[in-house]
Amino acid sequence: MKNKIEFKKYLVIAFVVPLIILFVFILIHLYEYKIYTENFNHKINSIVNVLQSKYPNIKEDEIVEIFNSESKNKSELLEKYAIDLNDKAIVIENEETYKKFLIINSIFILTSCAILTLFFIKYINKREKNIVEITKYIEQLNRKNYELKIDSNTEDELSILKNEIYKTTIMLKEAAENSNKDKINLKKSLEDISHQLKTPITSILIMLDDLIDDQNMSEETREEFIRDIKRDIININFLVQSLLKLSKFDANTIKFVKKEILLENIVNEAVKNVSTLCDLKNIKLNINGNSDAKVMCDYMWQVEALTNIIKNCVEHSYNDSKIDIFYEQNKIYSIITIRDYGDGIDKNEISHIFERFYKGKNSSSESVGIGLSLAKTIVENDNGVINVKSDESGTKFSVKYFNI
Repeated sequence: MKNKIEFKKYLVIAFVVPLIILFVFILIHLYEYKIYTENFNHKINSIVNVLQSKYPNIKEDEIVEIFNSESKNKSELLEKYAIDLNDKAIVIENEETYKKFLIINSIFILTSCAILTLFFIKYINKREKNIVEITKYIEQLNRKNYELKIDSNTEDELSILKNEIYKTTIMLKEAAENSNKDKINLKKSLEDISHQLKTPITSILIMLDDLIDDQNMSEETREEFIRDIKRDIININFLVQSLLKLSKFDANTIKFVKKEILLENIVNEAVKNVSTLCDLKNIKLNINGNSDAKVMCDYMWQVEALTNIIKNCVEHSYNDSKIDIFYEQNKIYSIITIRDYGDGIDKNEISHIFERFYKGKNSSSESVGIGLSLAKTIVENDNGVINVKSDESGTKFSVKYFNI
């Protein structure tokens, strides 16, 4: 705001000052003309008085006619005193007045020119200063110094340029910060992936060494080792596949093929994927909903997302318990709710459960902490949201797909 006022001030000076100078100059000339007229009229009045006293018979009309006459006859009397009507004023007082006003006008013009010159010098110096500042800003940007503040909101070209440089600075700063965050996240992700892979691989190597070294191992123990190895390999495969899917989302290489799908079909397919895990823990799935409810989405990816959510609920449920699944549709959204009756999620952990590789204190040892993160990414890419509520009686996930 301050700079805008300053810019307007320069405009006022540029346009108003010359008008003021012209106005003052006209006033001086008018005043000069008034002085000339008064001096000359006083002298004429003196001549008329002399004429009337010497020649009482002369008429006033004749005198006026003489003054208003257009004739320009030369006078020998004036030539006698070396007075040239075309060069000098016959009234000496006017001659002095002319010299005085000549000096006044000259001083006024010189002063006005000096003021305008100073104004333009100041304006040019300020522009040069701005150019130097902009050059320094660009040099700092080239040195990757993005901690710059350009406080300039005027409307001239240089200020617009400075504002654009400031916008570029902000974008470069954000890009640099995001780059650093990406490096940190990549480092953290690699550490998490290494940790997730190291544990099952180490376990597999140990069990393989036991199988090779112990020739007298019982058949029952051998089969148990083989089952454990298979389980660890399945977990590694799940982790690798999930990471590949997430990396595709990060690279924006996933293209959703959206079709109108029945929610019932999505739920049934996801339930089929976790049926074996439910059988192992003897968990009953209660499924209810509106068979006509539909959603516009990518079928395969939403089955993947819902499978991960149900799988998480199964992992956190007690043996011989149940999970309720309900789905419906209204004018605003389609919704699927999944509720388990397990140990629940701690309040301090709810805000983190969708983070990659996050494992809560109640997570199973087989959990890799990536399923819910993938589910959230998939649902949000299909114009949906996931909400979660949890207490000591269990956890409820709500998946909403908005009808837009």
